[in-house]
Amino acid sequence: MLAEIWVSPNGKDINSGTKESPLATVHMAMRKARELRRLKDPSIKDGIRIIVMNGTYYLNEPLFVRPEDSGTADSPTTIEADVNARPIISGGIEIKNWTKSTTIINGLKKGSVWVADAPKKAGSLIDYRQLWVNGKKAVRAKNTAGTTMERILSWNHEEQTCWIPFKDKSVKFEPGMEMFIVQWWSNANLRIKNIEVQKDSAKLSFEEPESRIQSEHPWPAPWISKNNGNSAYFLNNAFSLLNEPGEWYLDKKSAKIYYIPRAGEEINSVTVTAPVLENLVEVKGTIDSPVHHFQFKGISFQYSNWLRPSQQGHVPLQSGLYLLDAYKLKVPGTPNQASLENQAWVGRPRSAVEVNYANNIQFESCRFEHLASTGLDLNKGTNHNTIKGNLFKDIGGSAINVGVFSEEAFEAHLPLIIKDEREMCSDEVISDNLITNVTNEDWGTLGISAGFVRNITIEHNEISDVSYSGMAMGWGWTHTPNVMQNNKILGNKIHHYAKHLHDVAGIYTLSAQPGSRIEENYIDKVYNSPYAHDPFLWLYLYTDEGSEGFTIKNNWIAEKKILKNHNGPKGNIWEHNDPYVSTKIKDACRN
Repeated sequence: MLAEIWVSPNGKDINSGTKESPLATVHMAMRKARELRRLKDPSIKDGIRIIVMNGTYYLNEPLFVRPEDSGTADSPTTIEADVNARPIISGGIEIKNWTKSTTIINGLKKGSVWVADAPKKAGSLIDYRQLWVNGKKAVRAKNTAGTTMERILSWNHEEQTCWIPFKDKSVKFEPGMEMFIVQWWSNANLRIKNIEVQKDSAKLSFEEPESRIQSEHPWPAPWISKNNGNSAYFLNNAFSLLNEPGEWYLDKKSAKIYYIPRAGEEINSVTVTAPVLENLVEVKGTIDSPVHHFQFKGISFQYSNWLRPSQQGHVPLQSGLYLLDAYKLKVPGTPNQASLENQAWVGRPRSAVEVNYANNIQFESCRFEHLASTGLDLNKGTNHNTIKGNLFKDIGGSAINVGVFSEEAFEAHLPLIIKDEREMCSDEVISDNLITNVTNEDWGTLGISAGFVRNITIEHNEISDVSYSGMAMGWGWTHTPNVMQNNKILGNKIHHYAKHLHDVAGIYTLSAQPGSRIEENYIDKVYNSPYAHDPFLWLYLYTDEGSEGFTIKNNWIAEKKILKNHNGPKGNIWEHNDPYVSTKIKDACRN
């Protein structure tokens, strides 16, 4: 017997939950399923199907999957789309009642800017950093046209200030204004505290804590180079910067939102969506009571928020992991690494769908779209989960994060060694996913980013249009033995990467991972970033600090552009990584 609970945008939560009398929310369907489990109803012998009909389901709070929602191997619980339906779980809100401006704004003609009342909740403005118009991301008002950026003049680490060219006197300092700056393999979002103009230049100072972190952390730092150019940047989030089609600005003081339409957009026919919730789904067990045997099939997760840069700035170390503290050591050396010359502690970005302490969870044929930070995150205490056949598209951070990197109290260069195996992220399968146009807010994130993981299989995925590296495996920058081993990256297609940054690779690794394999991947077509400090520092395969224990063979790459940087003393096995690898490998990854 298989229990069915039906959900429809036209349903009511007082209904019975049948197809003829559906519920209105997935929340209520999960509660009903939980009660069937609690009461051991005989109808659930072969499982529970929560069938979601076509339409958009707007959330007021994340879906929370608890240990009590768990199924069994013979009786799983599944939230799935109805036949030929594409239901959307949305964390956004539609902004309506747009009108054309009746005044001249920033020299633009009357009526060229649209304006609407900014939405509120509980009397307070809803804050957000992204806006979508008909599903296409708009651009937060900035001082440069299109995709162009300017270059800083200098950075004063002692004063914690930055000098920039400042010839456009129409640009005014406004509270909430930010600087977006490129730094090697990452970027930073800095809230501007003050702008002091002197002739054709200006000195910027920044809010805390990012002011201190940005000027103290040694890697990756602002770049100053006569040969390759200084760090690229733009300023954004100011009313005076609103001047180009596709740009928007949230005026918190007047509680108005402004938008300049792109060609073909009509005021009465567009759907404008702002994200509200940072998490759409939380699958959250405990170490003693994990969630298990719960599945999502054919569900679309859309419109998540990302607010940390607006509240504390955002200065990442790598892979989007933001710095809480970082500084250079006056006397190099730590008990773990004699030559280490810096220390860093990091936090983890939020994700639209987050999984902790769970096993036998499945995401199949789902869509993750229009998300501000990470798409799907298997964070801690997860094992034997499957991410298969999903689409990840238009995502601000990494499509998929998996495994612990460094928890906030754990210095980033330490090897992770745990006493309780249940904390491990292990035996996950990430396969047959299409990942494209991700990393479009935090450029230093990835298609798939794995931290301290064990027995992971990443196979037959396609990754394209990423700002940094396609895929990364490992954390810690150390050859010291740790929890990582027997990880596999097999038969993936990675192309059109390094869109904005440099010091990148199609596949990148860190630290000792004995018994691990990188085989039969197809890596090709690297962007030539106009912002890169060193446009030639890109690789197809990159085994970085401490990497050892890998067998890396039969990967099709267009040329032998490989870097082995401070690999562990036991080394790695390299065989046949070049354009002469069997075309069957290339063709298999294409299909």
